[in-house]
Amino acid sequence: MSAPAPRPRPVAAEPVLLREIHGSIAVLTLNRPDARNALSEQLIAALHAEIEAIGADGDVRAAVIAASGTAFSAGHDLKQLTARRSDADGGQAYFRQIMTSCSAMMQAIVHCPKPVIAAVNGIATAAGCQLVATCDLAMASAAARFATPGVDIGLFCSTPMVALTRNVPRKQAMEILLTGEPVLAERAREIGLINRVVAAGTERAEAIALAERIASKSMHTVKIGKTAFYRQAEMSLADAYAYASEVMTENMMACDAIEGISATIEKRKPHWQDK
Repeated sequence: MSAPAPRPRPVAAEPVLLREIHGSIAVLTLNRPDARNALSEQLIAALHAEIEAIGADGDVRAAVIAASGTAFSAGHDLKQLTARRSDADGGQAYFRQIMTSCSAMMQAIVHCPKPVIAAVNGIATAAGCQLVATCDLAMASAAARFATPGVDIGLFCSTPMVALTRNVPRKQAMEILLTGEPVLAERAREIGLINRVVAAGTERAEAIALAERIASKSMHTVKIGKTAFYRQAEMSLADAYAYASEVMTENMMACDAIEGISATIEKRKPHWQDK
């Protein structure tokens, strides 16, 4: 009697988020290509955790968020959300948890002391568009498309609206939100949603190259600047100037400001201490 055939070993699930290090640059890759990198509960949590880790990692000076497959992100995972309709409350508590978690992840990107750059390879819709708008900078393939199509399915893109309206002028933002129609990459650049349009397939390399240029600066100075940028944007003009004047005064006392100014006067390259 022949021995029973060995049972096949279960295939380990692919991680929903990949992390690579390129010198001092961390590259986070959304890794749900079959789901067009929809932001599932697990992907939101993983992305939040990695952003927090990058902020605390002294060896990382900037981050790039890229994506596997042909889409950057199609937004929230509608199948995962719909599966909770059978909950006793119709899924309300779970929907609140997901929206709150996603909003916290987006804010973690803003609060991260390191610059975060999106490398957009394809469609970025709904919360995917929100993720692009939330990143400090964005590099997009000429094939990329952006949209907030929630209005087409009866679910207005209210949380994506928060990031979108902080990047795009009001009337353009309202048109995007009310029509749900896709915005081509070049138009997205014109209205301020992204920084640059590059040849398809080069967006990741271009984003890393931009991150490396920023990483060559004093990280202490970059941290001061990023924090001040977002804080003053929410202030009145007078309050913003008062706040920025204090920031510059404190910045002038930093070691890297002393070194940088001295290097300029002495016509030499500065040597940053990142403090």
